[in-house]
Amino acid sequence: MREQYRPHDGGLLESDLAAHPMEQFTRWFKQAAAPGSPLPEPNAMVVSTADAEGRPSSRTVLLKSYDDEGFVFYTNYGSRKARDLAVNPHVALLFPWHPAGRQVLVAGTAARTSREETEAYFHSRPHGSQLGAWASAQSSVLDGRGELDAAYEELARRHPPGSAVPVPPHWGGFRVVPRTVEFWQGRENRLHDRLRYVAAGPGWRVERLSP
Repeated sequence: MREQYRPHDGGLLESDLAAHPMEQFTRWFKQAAAPGSPLPEPNAMVVSTADAEGRPSSRTVLLKSYDDEGFVFYTNYGSRKARDLAVNPHVALLFPWHPAGRQVLVAGTAARTSREETEAYFHSRPHGSQLGAWASAQSSVLDGRGELDAAYEELARRHPPGSAVPVPPHWGGFRVVPRTVEFWQGRENRLHDRLRYVAAGPGWRVERLSP
């Protein structure tokens, strides 16, 4: 089981990079999300956290926005990842764009988004997803699927389609502010291109890593 990577654009050179990692991410993300892209969900990313004892955990979540400050996702603040981030804000993100022969790896720190930003995003979600945020006590143990379904059905009766759903106080966003951002481009013979932005004062320096 071995894939030979042959980038259509000849690989990734230092001269190809934007001055800011988020600008470079925008370039790659637009290509990943363009019509005809082989990636079914380009905003899917693996979020890795560690608790106060350093025990790691990972899960796939969806990137919901990004800007020059960092990458934003939303979750239940009682979930395992949120509990981890409350005691250890260091986090890693991975965008596994394997069908395109690319990866983006981010290391940084996470902080909660403002309540205004959270509310704006929550009200943009489909009605069912809004109810789901109330129905799920994320990462808690359930007696069975029926418990979850019953909670959702009760919420659906109380908040039928078209009605306003309040934002759960236990739900919101995190913004991951990057310290490093690595752009990984697969190349033949496992001689991949790995270019990493490292925060250096007010700017960024770029390092090439051996594959």
